[in-house]
Amino acid sequence: MIPDENFIQVPGVPGPTKEEIRCLVMCKAQLSKSDVVVDVGCGSGGITVESALRARKVYAIDRNPEAVKLTQQNLKKHEISGNVQLLKGDALEVLDELKSFDVLLVGGSNGDLPLIISLGYEKLKKAGKIVVSSILLETRVEAVDTFKKLGMEPEIVEVFIAKGKLMSRGTMMMGRNPVTIISAVKHSE
Repeated sequence: MIPDENFIQVPGVPGPTKEEIRCLVMCKAQLSKSDVVVDVGCGSGGITVESALRARKVYAIDRNPEAVKLTQQNLKKHEISGNVQLLKGDALEVLDELKSFDVLLVGGSNGDLPLIISLGYEKLKKAGKIVVSSILLETRVEAVDTFKKLGMEPEIVEVFIAKGKLMSRGTMMMGRNPVTIISAVKHSE
């Protein structure tokens, strides 16, 4: 995983998704070199960059033009080119235009999570995966409910991470926001 400090960050654009969370998202996504991935709410591009290192093709979507610009800068910084297509716009409109894909990663949904998951499910290949990372309680509930309505069995992992900060007397553990990762696999058509 790429350390957090190796990403360009700007105020007003979320991210990057913290290193430990990126690691777990990649673990749940189980990306392969043949996969086509869609990253909804790419923010500063942490998940997009990690996905591009593992997959054949990545579509990174964000409605914020500054986020798309920052993701492009982070792709360039990490010398990734050719397998990422940045798409500025509403996730539902962009998803509707895409063909089928293997993995849907959702980090931001702007309140449209049930619709994004449902539309993503329609485009998802058999045995494809959807992985949602959530900092809001409501997002967790929406993801689980939507997966159940689609006949998918969600796996839910809530992560609490603390990183050590060296002090003169010792190491103080600094807590980060808890994040929930909800994932599911499409088993049938």
